[in-house]
Amino acid sequence: MDKLNHELFGEISCDLYWSGHQEIKIFGEKRKVILSIDGNEDGEFQDAQKEAYINFLNNMESILTKAEESIFDHYQEVYMDYRDMVGEEDTDKIAPFINNIEELVKLVEPTQLIIRRIRKNGIRRIGLLFNCTWEIEHGLAVKIEDEEVTEVGFQDIVL
Repeated sequence: MDKLNHELFGEISCDLYWSGHQEIKIFGEKRKVILSIDGNEDGEFQDAQKEAYINFLNNMESILTKAEESIFDHYQEVYMDYRDMVGEEDTDKIAPFINNIEELVKLVEPTQLIIRRIRKNGIRRIGLLFNCTWEIEHGLAVKIEDEEVTEVGFQDIVL
C-alpha cells in the first residue's frame, strides 16, 4: 500500500484507489467520511479533480444543504414503497414518517466522498455515499456535477 501526503488531499493511501478522510457537516452533525480519489498509482490526479475538490470545500455548506434537501425529497418519494415492502413491526424503524430534513439524521449516515475522474465531457464529478435504513443493500448516493446536486439514488449512480 502506497502512502502520500498530498498538498490538497492530505494524507492518503492507495489500495486499488487513493483514500483518506474528510470531515463534513450534514444534517446538523460533523461526520468524518472516507475521501476516495480516482487517480493513478503514482498519486497523480487530474487538474479538474483538484478543482472539483477545491470547489466542494469552498462551497461545502451550500452543496451539502442542497444534498440534504434532495435526499429529503427523494425519501418523500420512496418511503411509502419501502413501508409496503416490510412487515408492520419494522416500518417505523426502516421508513418512518418524517416531516423535516433534521429527522433524516436518524435514517442516513454519510460514509464516503468520492472525487471521480473527469470524462471527456469535462464535467467535474463528486459522489457522496450514505448508509440508510430503507435501502441496506444498495445504499444511497448523491451525485454532484459541476458543484450542483444532479441526482439522488442507489450508490451505483456514483460508483
